[in-house]
Amino acid sequence: MSKNMREDKHPPHHRPPHLREAGEDRDGFEKRPGRERGGRGPRVFAPGDLKLLLLALIAEQPAHGYDLIRKIEGLFEGAYCPSPGVIYPTLTFLEESEMVVGDAQAGKKLYTVTDAGRQSLEDQAVALEGVRMRIDVSKRSLRGHDRPPEIHEAVHNLRHALQMHHGRWSPEEILRVSELLNSTAKAVVDGPQPASEESA
Repeated sequence: MSKNMREDKHPPHHRPPHLREAGEDRDGFEKRPGRERGGRGPRVFAPGDLKLLLLALIAEQPAHGYDLIRKIEGLFEGAYCPSPGVIYPTLTFLEESEMVVGDAQAGKKLYTVTDAGRQSLEDQAVALEGVRMRIDVSKRSLRGHDRPPEIHEAVHNLRHALQMHHGRWSPEEILRVSELLNSTAKAVVDGPQPASEESA
């Protein structure tokens, strides 16, 4: 396991948890293929979401930080993986807030929820449901950001063309453009045609 995965070895540049809510001023993006040209992409968690999600996951089953990273990656079906630099400060915040306790074992901590943590989850049940709903939305958005840059450019060109067409929508033009877009969408969904059909 790499050094930055050890839960008792935080880099010295991290601000203490009492100066900020851990993870709220960072989005924790781990770069994925194709993200370099598209920028940072959408923010995954709203302020407070990551703390609440980690608390809920620990309440389901005690876990190490690395396990929690993998669980969150699973919730996003691989479209997003939080960085250790976001997860571990957030766990420290939860521990210092007495929502969880960390039992050090062989150089890493096993986190378990406390009674105060369970009460906090009960009090924030509606908020937690909102977190899970936002994860579903973010997951779909992140999948879009994994599209090749050539596809992003083509989509941008299409949007620009539609904007430039503003004010020139006669009934005939609406029919022409809608049929063109619908047929293109169907062709994308259907995928490439077999060579025999293309030559027919």
